[in-house]
Amino acid sequence: MPLQVYSTLTRKKEPFHKKPGDSVSMYVCGPTVYKPSHIGHMVGPVIFDTVKRYLAYLGYKVIWVINITDVDDKLIVRAKELNTTVKELAEKMTLDYFDCLKKLNVTGIDEFPKATEHIPGMIAMMERLIAKGYAYPAGGDVYFDVSKDHDYGKLCNRDPEQLEAGTRIEVTGKKKNPGDFALWKGAKPGEPQWESPWGPGRPGWHIECSVMSQALLGETLDIHGGGLDLQFPHHENELAQSESDTDKPFAKVWMHNGLLKMGSAKMAGSVGNVVNIADLLQRHTAETVRFLLLGTHYRSPIEYSDERLDEVKRSLDSFYRFFERFARITGEDVYKLPAGKPTDLKFGGPLADIVPALRAKFFACMDDDFNTGGAIGALYELLTALNKFADDQKLEAPGSADDAKAYFVRGVHVLREITSVLGLFWCAPTPVTLGGNDQLTAGLMQLLIDLRNNLRATAKTITEKTDPTKKALFDQTDLIRKRLAELGVTIEDRPAGTTWRVGS
Repeated sequence: MPLQVYSTLTRKKEPFHKKPGDSVSMYVCGPTVYKPSHIGHMVGPVIFDTVKRYLAYLGYKVIWVINITDVDDKLIVRAKELNTTVKELAEKMTLDYFDCLKKLNVTGIDEFPKATEHIPGMIAMMERLIAKGYAYPAGGDVYFDVSKDHDYGKLCNRDPEQLEAGTRIEVTGKKKNPGDFALWKGAKPGEPQWESPWGPGRPGWHIECSVMSQALLGETLDIHGGGLDLQFPHHENELAQSESDTDKPFAKVWMHNGLLKMGSAKMAGSVGNVVNIADLLQRHTAETVRFLLLGTHYRSPIEYSDERLDEVKRSLDSFYRFFERFARITGEDVYKLPAGKPTDLKFGGPLADIVPALRAKFFACMDDDFNTGGAIGALYELLTALNKFADDQKLEAPGSADDAKAYFVRGVHVLREITSVLGLFWCAPTPVTLGGNDQLTAGLMQLLIDLRNNLRATAKTITEKTDPTKKALFDQTDLIRKRLAELGVTIEDRPAGTTWRVGS
């Protein structure tokens, strides 16, 4: 099945309008940089980073742009609260945003245009809209006249009166219609301002994205993305002013991702329930956060809680344990395996059918409107199948069959291929220790393991099953395992020896 993508504008899934090898332009609305980045700011970037990874895997040449809104009412208010300038605050918060993206392995963004860098282009678009009768100046402001756009509301599938009834409308005597939105705002004392034909001022929010996307990606985008909360008014207004300006479709596909939910409430700054990335990464790894955000279909809400993150961590731990097992069996590091399509997909034994089938299931999910939730389900199934194969073939025992190992390694190459499409397992997790000197900790742990193994070996030499000494020795080995578990240390007995780790 060819790639199918759901568009909010048409409200249906359709075959993607371009073919592998073609260039694809993708624009995703970025943050207003007035506060440190919270987890909600990362939902879109992680999702669309994965969209780009998959399109690139299929052979598309994707150019992806995310804007930075560095002039806005929120920035002005926050800068005053902090007794700093809008420019200084925006620059500081932009660096914080970039740092968060890097930590979550969002690597595919090609351009980060800033609104303040495109003011002349915004003024030029306003002049064109005024000349065509779609906009009008009013007392130092400029407004878009929604009554002149015959299909205004088509993205939300509502007429202008319904949109007015369902949202907060800025009250001003300058507007011709209540739903008209600002393209230019006249300057107030102490605010950032630029010269324009209508007097000093600054741009409205919506026109920023129209101009920046057009400047970098052209008049018609292949994909326009963003959070569901941006559908109205931001994206509806972007679409209206852009198509009124160019008389061309603004975007072929509109993709809106679902929002984070804490219980029944949306996570948002206006609600006051946001969790900053810096604070979150004190408790959970960046990979845990990325895994959480990809665990459902992108158009669905994402349930957020510490309990849910703990569940995701336990799932990731099963992969980390498997990677250690792979190293024991092969002497290789999963993280150093090539991430592209495996060169050998021939399998024998129990893996002959299951690995190709699960690989096909993964890509079928991704072809079905980038269904990362379903794709991760296939990934879990592949992990289970590979672990079972290693158990059944006793791959960790000395003298295991070379052909079985070869099939196993090929299966892990497939796992590496599909996890790289999701942007997962980009680097090995930082080892967790019990604290103190790492070398001392490792030495003490090895001492306990040797002691426990000696007790077990001695117990096994006692042939009489009812001998109380035999039971006492095994009780001591169980006590060592139990007390270590209480400290968060897991002991694993394997054919090649006993290993330990912090965590389950």
